[in-house]
Amino acid sequence: VQLQASGGGLVQAGGSLRLSCAASSVSISTKAVGWFRQAPGKEREMVARMTTSGVQTYADSVKGRFTISKDNDKRTVYLQMDNLKPEDTAVYFCNVASNWKFLGGSRGSWGQGTQVTVSS
Repeated sequence: VQLQASGGGLVQAGGSLRLSCAASSVSISTKAVGWFRQAPGKEREMVARMTTSGVQTYADSVKGRFTISKDNDKRTVYLQMDNLKPEDTAVYFCNVASNWKFLGGSRGSWGQGTQVTVSS
């Protein structure tokens, strides 16, 4: 699965962004999907994920502010990010796998990353 992420940018604290991740040629309706991020000097971390049955899990740091969703017809995964904070600054990656247990690893497909910068 080839993934194309978009939607990153520069935003002030308290603002919102919506990231998109479009999958080419392959349906994502039976896939687990996730968003990860990596800040400079830090390990990559899971931000949000959705299992094949639609169960969502969020990192504690983004609960109540971020929402993951997907549109199967458009083969696109979204990450709505509200009330952004400077500590959300990172490169964000989308990830698609056949099972949620494979998210974050090498058994799924990764997008190229999109930069999100939140100014204080």
